[in-house]
Amino acid sequence: MTLSRRRFLLGAGTLVGACALTDALRPVRAAPGMSMPMKSADRKMPQLTAPKVPLLNPTSLSKFVDALPVPPIARAAGQRTHPAYPGRTLPLYRMQMQAFRSRLHRDLPPTPQWGYNGSSPGPTIQTTRGEPLLIEWANNLPTTHFLPIDHTIHGAEKDKPLVRAVTHVHGARVPAGSDGWPEDWYVPGKSLQYHYPGVQDAATLWYHDHAMGITRLNIYAGLFGAFTVRDAEELALNLPSGDYDLPLMLCDRLIAKDGQLYYPVSDDPSAPWVSECHGNAVLCNGKLYPYFEVEPRRYRLRLVNVANTSFFDLSLSHDHPFQQIASDQGLLTAPLERSHIQLYPAERADVVIDFSGLDGQSLQLRQQSEGILEFRVRDRGGHDTSALPAALRPVPRIDPASAVQHRQLALGEQDDAGGNAMTMLLDGKMWSDPISEKPRQHTTETWSFVNITGDAHPIHLHLVRFQIIDRRPFDLFAWNAHRIVKYTGPAQPPPPHETGWKDTVRADAGMVTRIAMRFDGEPGRYVWHCHFLEHEDNEMMRPYELLPA
Repeated sequence: MTLSRRRFLLGAGTLVGACALTDALRPVRAAPGMSMPMKSADRKMPQLTAPKVPLLNPTSLSKFVDALPVPPIARAAGQRTHPAYPGRTLPLYRMQMQAFRSRLHRDLPPTPQWGYNGSSPGPTIQTTRGEPLLIEWANNLPTTHFLPIDHTIHGAEKDKPLVRAVTHVHGARVPAGSDGWPEDWYVPGKSLQYHYPGVQDAATLWYHDHAMGITRLNIYAGLFGAFTVRDAEELALNLPSGDYDLPLMLCDRLIAKDGQLYYPVSDDPSAPWVSECHGNAVLCNGKLYPYFEVEPRRYRLRLVNVANTSFFDLSLSHDHPFQQIASDQGLLTAPLERSHIQLYPAERADVVIDFSGLDGQSLQLRQQSEGILEFRVRDRGGHDTSALPAALRPVPRIDPASAVQHRQLALGEQDDAGGNAMTMLLDGKMWSDPISEKPRQHTTETWSFVNITGDAHPIHLHLVRFQIIDRRPFDLFAWNAHRIVKYTGPAQPPPPHETGWKDTVRADAGMVTRIAMRFDGEPGRYVWHCHFLEHEDNEMMRPYELLPA
């Protein structure tokens, strides 16, 4: 493997001024002893080569000419029995994965995409704690993929069908057989029925494809949607609801001038995998630079980062604040006023924005300094009966001393002789290595992620919710020499917005990130992985087994 392994086929001419992939390539490796995470500006960029297709310069598009799509609410197609509920029927939803074409912007030709029930994002699935449901996930996709497959990646070998899929509801507490095991994929014309018992607190979850070896491609094609859980405690708070409560699913994409999605590949045709994928434009609910008409009142926006690798630094124009009320796995203890919301891939933040007093004005949601969505406040609206309580929901802290197991797990990579990433690894192991993490049901554990790479990795555990204990810098010299953690500074507790329940944590470079969780749920096999999709697809995913109590 040569340096070309990690070069993207990008056009310097079409990307000047468009910020298309300024962070697209993996950073240089962390220097020994590094105690702080590396920033985007610290990354060294290999030379870029020309793309196979001319890419769109998004600055050439008129902004805020398309209405923001609001995904429809999924409706049950009928009722079905389930062996876990004798004498009772459950609502059955049918979600079909389909190819479709849709305009990302008024001035672009329709873009070929894949989505659930013919849209991306797919319909929003709304559930309530204590009300179980069934979903039939049907694969009605074409038999040929329209994005480039790397057959050297485990699980994507040439003997596998080109198109295969299996859906995972991210953040859901479900039986192992309904979690979307990556190797349980199925081909077009087939379907699976999954059971969702509805045994968790209100939270903003999301569903997406999880097929082994091609998750990054299937999600990039559009296979994702929102999945919201409600409960009586949250409803009693009288937060904005109904038409004033909606998901805002954010992702970046590389878009060609002809409207096609472009997925970057290396200039080694035998191994097209690239370690990161960053786009030249941000889609909000599937649109470029949309606008959204709002009333002068409170709205609840459920922000979800569904990008392959990019993180978002979101703010509002005119220094208007967000009131963050929830993170990945539900409500915080109290609203937090914030000027910026940072989200790594798969992270969520529910925010309340108060548009009252802004009648007839506009406000922009910005990614860094660029407006990506315009809110247009109407001159009048209905009476706002919602509330923003001073207290939301208690979040009892897990005592790390109560853990029966303290696991230390390295986040690393395997490079070739030239220092180019070949595979991304969790604790030095491949997906197919024997299962090494076997927690027992109803016990508490702490996991320490020792990040020896130059990236901050968003680590996601299936089934469980957890709490961040702290982050602490360590000495890479000592780790590389003796595989021991020698701390070089004090532990850093999580900031207030990270003190709620989480299912995805940012593990910073040169830091040990500790989390604590109780393994409640049904025994079986689940997975944990980096949610940089390019990393997940190339070995940065491991199974774990929950043993019976």
